Formats: sequence, structure tokens, C-alpha cells
Amino acid sequence: MATTVRHDQRPGLRAHEDSIRLPFAELVSQLRDILGVRVVAYIGGVKSSRSVSTWAEGASTPGEADQQRLRNAFYAASLLRESYDANPALNDQAPAQVLREGDQMKAARDVITAAKSFAHIG
Repeated sequence: MATTVRHDQRPGLRAHEDSIRLPFAELVSQLRDILGVRVVAYIGGVKSSRSVSTWAEGASTPGEADQQRLRNAFYAASLLRESYDANPALNDQAPAQVLREGDQMKAARDVITAAKSFAHIG
């Protein structure tokens, strides 16, 4: 017998699903609303907020690594929604800085772990 899991039964499930399934333009638009255009540009590896706007409009996309970094940021930001500042679980670095400057897989794992911890514990 299959078990149906509702989003409210597994904290973070909706955030994870959205980070994978949302069309990239929609994801960038929502991430921009959560973090602001400057932070999204920073994570995406660009200096111009115009680039973020073209991504959100679907007129262009960044490279694969930057897209994945932004999807990871969306997942973490969706879990947190409250604080995306320096985090003690990340050696007092901001999640955006860890995602931008760290090894992509390790950074994503560290930021998402910190976000899950914060979402569950507060």
C-alpha cells in the first residue's frame, strides 16, 4: 500500500521540489523577490542586475553551474525565508558567499544543511 506524503508532513519537501521543477525564469523571479536582485546577481556570478532581469524574463540564462547555484540558493532561501545573513553553521559566512565562492557541491550541501537546521530548530 502506497503512502502519500503531504508537503506539511515533511518540512522542506515543497522547497526541494520547487528548486528542481520550477522553470528557471520563474525560479529567478521568486528568488529575486526573496533575496533581492543584488544578492541574486552575486550568487549568479554577474555584476549587473540587468542580467538577473533578463533571466527572470526568460530572455537569457546563465551557464549550467550558475543555474545550479541559483537553484541551490532558492532551495535554501525557501527553507529560511527569514534570514539570509551570516550564519554560525557556515563559519559566520552568508549563504550567498558560501554558494558563490565555495566548491559547488560542498557549498550547496553546507548551505542546505544549515537551512534545514534553521527551518527545523529556528
